[in-house]
Amino acid sequence: MSSEAAIAARGLGKAYLIYGKPQDRLKQMILRWRKYYQTYWAVQNVDITIRRGETVGIIGRNGSGKSTLLQMIAGTLHPNAGTLTVEGRVAPLLELGAGFNPEFTGGENVRLAATILGLSTKQVDERYEAILDFAGIGDFIGQPVKTYSSGMYARLAFAVAAHVDADILIVDEILAVGDAAFTQKCMRFIRKFKERGTLLFVSHDTAAVNSLCDRAIWLDKGQVRAEGPAKEVSFLYQASLYEQNDGDGFSISGRHREVQTPKRDFRHELIQNSDKRNVIEVFEFDPSAPSFGKRGGEVTNVRFLGANGSHLPVVEGGEDVVLEVSCQAYSAIGKPIVGFYVRDKLGQNLFGDNTFLAYPAGTTEILQDEKFQALFSFRMPYLPQGDYAVTVALAEGTQDDHIQHHWLDEALIFRCEGGHVRQGLLGVPMHDIQFRRTAGDNQEGGIEAAVLGRSG
Repeated sequence: MSSEAAIAARGLGKAYLIYGKPQDRLKQMILRWRKYYQTYWAVQNVDITIRRGETVGIIGRNGSGKSTLLQMIAGTLHPNAGTLTVEGRVAPLLELGAGFNPEFTGGENVRLAATILGLSTKQVDERYEAILDFAGIGDFIGQPVKTYSSGMYARLAFAVAAHVDADILIVDEILAVGDAAFTQKCMRFIRKFKERGTLLFVSHDTAAVNSLCDRAIWLDKGQVRAEGPAKEVSFLYQASLYEQNDGDGFSISGRHREVQTPKRDFRHELIQNSDKRNVIEVFEFDPSAPSFGKRGGEVTNVRFLGANGSHLPVVEGGEDVVLEVSCQAYSAIGKPIVGFYVRDKLGQNLFGDNTFLAYPAGTTEILQDEKFQALFSFRMPYLPQGDYAVTVALAEGTQDDHIQHHWLDEALIFRCEGGHVRQGLLGVPMHDIQFRRTAGDNQEGGIEAAVLGRSG
C-alpha cells in the first residue's frame, strides 16, 4: 500500500447467504455437500484508492452497497473476497447510535464508545466535558439512551467521533436526522476536519457531495459504476435516476467545458471603473454541455435579456433581467415544464424556479415540431466573485411526477468579477437600509423614532 494512501481495496467483495426457509440453515449444517442457499453479493470486485487528506463522496441508490463497503472499511464487517488495507484510526458514523448500549446512560455510552474508538481512560476523562458540550443534550446525558430521540442519538454519536483524533472520518447520512443548528455545527467540524484528515461522506444530496468532496464514487448493485471529480460523477448519478424512471429513448451526452474568457460588452470598461459594481460577464450558450433525457424536446438556447428585450452579455447584481430559455419540441408535449437553477462552482443550487405554478399541468400544450420559450423575470442577486452556471431542463408532467426530456447542465456559464458581497452565498438587493434612534414611548403607546441622517 502506498504511503500516500489511507484506504486501498482490490477485488473487494462481501457476500451473504440467503436461505428460503429457516429449516434450510439446519439442513446446510448437516448436509454440507448440498446447497440450500442463494449467494447475494452486496459488494463485488471493488477497486478503490483513497489518498490521505482526501474527501471522497460515496453515492448510490438504496441497496447499492454503500453501507456494506463503509462497514468493511470501519472493521465491523469482514470481506469474503479481495484485500482491504486501512491506515490510521477510523471514526465511523454509520448507523444511528451503533455501538451504544440502550440500557446505559448517555454519559456511560460516551465513555464506552470513546474507548472502543481508541482513547485511553485518561483521554476520555480529559475530553468528557467537551464531548457533552458539543452534543448539547443537557440533563438527558444521565438518562438511558433508549429514551433518546433520533436527533439526540445523532448528537451524541457525532460528538464522540469529533473528539477521538481520528485519521479517517466516515459519515453515512447521520446528519439527516439532526436539527438545523446541530447540522450546521457538524458541517463546520467536517470542513475543519478536511484540513487534516481523510473524509468519506455518504449522502443522497448531490449538492452536499459537490460542496464537500474532491472526488466521488458511484456504487451501483455492489460495484463501482463511476469514479472521478465529484461534479461529474454526481451528474451521471442524477441522470441515472431519471433514466430508471423514463425508460427507452433516454440518452446522456455532452461534456463539461473549461472556463474561458467571455465576450465583453461595449459597456465593460465603464462598468469596471465604477466602485464596487457587481459585474457579471456571461458566456455564450453551450449546446454541447452535459445533458440527459428522452429527447421528446430539447433546449436550444439560453440567454439573459434586458428590460427592452435586448441580449445582455454583461449583467449587474441588482439589475432586473429576463432569463430566456428557448426550446424545440420533437413530439407533442401535453404538460410542459421548463425550469432552471443557478449554481456556484461547487454545484450548489443558489436559486431557481420553473413554469409549473404559473402554468399548471394541462393548461398548455406544445405541438410536435413547435418552437417555444420560457421567460423568467427577476432581479439578479448580488454574487461573490467567482464562476457560476445556469442549469436548465425541459420536462413533461408535474413537479412530483414527470418525464425529463432534456436536462442541460452548465448550459450558460457566467463570471462575477467583483462586488461588495464577502459573506454568504449571495446578497439580496435591499429596498432600503436605515439606522433608527428611538426616542421613547409616545402617548399612543408606540415608540417614537428618528432616522439617522446618511449621505449619498
